[in-house]
Amino acid sequence: MTIQEKLSLIQHEFKAKKSRYNSFGKYNFRSAEDILEALKPINKKYKVYFTIEERISEIAGLPIIHSVASMIDGDQIIQATAVVGVDLNQKGMQVPQQFGSASSYGKKYALGNLLLIDDTADADATNNHTTKSSKPKLSKGSDNWNKAVDYIKAGGDVSAIITKYDVSVTDRSELKSYENRTNS
Repeated sequence: MTIQEKLSLIQHEFKAKKSRYNSFGKYNFRSAEDILEALKPINKKYKVYFTIEERISEIAGLPIIHSVASMIDGDQIIQATAVVGVDLNQKGMQVPQQFGSASSYGKKYALGNLLLIDDTADADATNNHTTKSSKPKLSKGSDNWNKAVDYIKAGGDVSAIITKYDVSVTDRSELKSYENRTNS
């Protein structure tokens, strides 16, 4: 069996549970570690192994992590890449945590690209182009609005709020202005 055939079979049968929980956004997600753990039986079954390599570069002063996930079968290799910027202005994180967070994110998406993991149900992959929302509306002046502003001022991310709530374009801009003030 060729490496391409093995990868196709793996992509078809591979499942990694979303064992992590984001308490602010109230959603489950999978980490790079979850994916790697779920690959262990696959390694044995198909006699392949997976690796992830990273290199760091810089673009316009921003550190960039290039994550390359590889599936290896003897001397044959198939690879997929993810490129992630490191946010050095992320509030509430030390520099090693900022790099670690970006590294984990890059590994997850490089593996996802290689294994064709469909994350459309994940909060960070949800598009907001639907006309009707099942999410509660976030209104200025409400307790939830004040909590959201406090969360952003403490270094939180507006995208997590948008994932949880239906937020108008105008209100999104206002929330982002709090984020910009925090990062200044």
